Amino acid sequence: SPSLRAAARAAGPPPPLEPSPLPVFSEEGFGDKFLRKTRENPLVPLGCLCTVGVLTYGLISFKRGNTRRSQLMMRARILAQGFTFAALLGGMVVTAIKSRK
Repeated sequence: SPSLRAAARAAGPPPPLEPSPLPVFSEEGFGDKFLRKTRENPLVPLGCLCTVGVLTYGLISFKRGNTRRSQLMMRARILAQGFTFAALLGGMVVTAIKSRK
């Protein structure tokens, strides 16, 4: 049919037979990836450090017999974990929004 040929000509030349080469990325080591991710979302490592610090202080308080402070630190640990999780989710949302643009 003539209208199909005209539509095919309007679509442009056919795709090349050889696939275009894929871009080559340099191999990223653990340290490089960690630094890049920390720069992208610095709140996650900060939350992790706070969680570990509060947990350690709570365990030390528990070992020394200060049960009141130990309980307080375990509650603070839960808050720090919640902050870390919220920071992680927030970073994922920001990354998803950036990738859509």
